[in-house]
Parts: sequence; C-alpha cells; structure tokens
Amino acid sequence: METRLRHKIRILALIAVSVIASLCPYVAMGQSDPLYTQAWALPTLYNPASAGSTDWLRIRGAARMQWVGIKNAPKSFTAAADIPFKLIGRRWGGGVNVTQDAIGLFSNTYVNGQLSGRLKKLFGGELTVGLQVGYFGSSFKGSEVYIPDDDDYHDSNDPSIPNKDVGGGTIDFGVGLEYVHPKFHVGVSLIHPSSPKVKLNTKGSTSSTATSDNHEFETYVNRVLYLTAGSNIPVKNTLIELQPDLILASDMRTLSGVLSLKGWYNKMFFGGFAYRWNDAVSVNIGTEFKNFIFGYAYDIPTSRILKASSGSHEITVGYRMKLDFSGKNRHRHRSIRLM
Repeated sequence: METRLRHKIRILALIAVSVIASLCPYVAMGQSDPLYTQAWALPTLYNPASAGSTDWLRIRGAARMQWVGIKNAPKSFTAAADIPFKLIGRRWGGGVNVTQDAIGLFSNTYVNGQLSGRLKKLFGGELTVGLQVGYFGSSFKGSEVYIPDDDDYHDSNDPSIPNKDVGGGTIDFGVGLEYVHPKFHVGVSLIHPSSPKVKLNTKGSTSSTATSDNHEFETYVNRVLYLTAGSNIPVKNTLIELQPDLILASDMRTLSGVLSLKGWYNKMFFGGFAYRWNDAVSVNIGTEFKNFIFGYAYDIPTSRILKASSGSHEITVGYRMKLDFSGKNRHRHRSIRLM
C-alpha cells in the first residue's frame, strides 16, 4: 500500500501535464519560488529594494528540505549577498541571489543581480525602490519518468510526457518598494512580472521539440506579488526584544505566507514560532556570535501530508561585516534586521 502511494505521489505532477497536453499542442508546466519559513533572514530574495539596506556587507545562505520521508519532495538552496555603496553623492545598494530548487523531476535555477536606491525621506523613515535582472532556468528529468504497468491514467508511451532530459532558460526581472522606519518596515514587490516562459530542449539540441512527435514542452515561472512587514519591540527593563515578521505571496490565483514571532535575548540568542498558511506550524531557534548567525526551523505539517512525512527542516547561516559610512551608523533597520 505504501509503495503504491509513493508511486501516485511521484506521478502527481504528470497527471496535470497529461490533462493539459490533451487540450493543446504543447505542455506548459508552471514553477514557483521557494518560500522559506525564515524568510526574514533573506530579505533580498523577495524584494530587490532590500539590497544594501543596512551599513553591513551581508552574506547569507539557506537550505530547506521539505516533507522529509517523501521521495522527490521539494528541496531548496539559496545564497545571497548585498552591500551598500555611495555613487555621485547618493547612497545605493547592490545585491545578488542564487537559488536552486527541485521538486519531483523538476529542477529550477534563479540567478539575479539587484540595484536599489533611496527615493526620499518620509514620515521619519525612508522609501527605497529596487530592480533586479537575472536568469530563470528549468530542467525536467524525462529519462527518470516511471509509470507503473497497472496505472489506469497513463500510457508509458504517452507522447505528452518527455522521455528524455530536457531543459532551457530565459531572462527574468523584478521590481520592489520598501519603506523603513526606525520601528518597523514594510515592502511590496512583483517578481517575474512577465511570467517568463522557457522552451524545454533536449541536451545538445537547438530545437524546441523534445520528442520525435509534434509535442512542444514548455515551462514558466509564476508572477508573484510579495508583501513583507516586520517590527522590533523591546521589552522594557529586560534584555528581550520581540520581532514579529510577515510575508505574503500571491500568484494572483493562490495565497501563501508565513507569520512568525521570535524573541531575541541579549542580541545573541533567539527562539520563536511561525505559521505557514495552510501548510505547517514551525519552531525556530538560533544564535548570533561575532557577526555570524545561525538559524534552524522545524515545520510540522498541518495537512494530511503528516501521515507520509516527519516534517520539514530549514537551516540559515550568515555573516556580516560593518562598513564605514562617515563614522555615523545611519543604516535603516539596525535592530529590525540583524542580518
């Protein structure tokens, strides 16, 4: 019974592929950005306006292993860095993000460079705009497609399913705004606004045809609108600071998000909880020491997936180095974002 369940999970994505293929001459398969439980530690991943938003060079990495125990479950890895700089008498920010994720037989790569600039001071805070330009690549391991002989829905020779490894890439971009006040920050961004499409070609082929038939395989990444917000609340007469954070993501059809609350003790240790919308509850712990930071999150599924998985694990690591901006620390979220 368990083996059959795993077979069904493995071909779940293929079911949708086959249905669409029966209605049109090509197969379109949509992809989405990974949403980290500790999204607060990766602000530039979701909003280019966050690049260079502190007086620190920040280098960060994250790894997420989702639904451990289920074969071919989602896995995501991210490396990010950003830095502030001055040019022609103005302050700017630059950043770079690299993300690789895999789900089932799909693997995706997102690479982008970012530039942000301050628009104006407003109501005691600062409004910043950001732009990112990069690359989105996707591949599908058609050579590993497995369809059981007793499957009632698919033919192992179905031409709508690639039988070879295919892949491709395209240019991608995103825009964002962020307002940062000494007591809170809020941002909005639109990533992949054109919902870029990628023709999936066999390795070494310049043709967009993935099989000998007339089926053309195509994938795309969903445009996503992000809303981020956070605050820093010192607890009077204690060494504790509370930091609520929120990220909402919508592809104009569905909504996902993470609401978290962590408490810092003496700016060295933190612990807290998070809720992933219609997905999981999470426990978060971490520490910061000599500009190095480490965080861990364990997600417990709130859906029936709990019967097949022991949960999800996520690790974030980072390092920051203070930069000299005329001696006075004027970065915009000194205590709101410790990374």
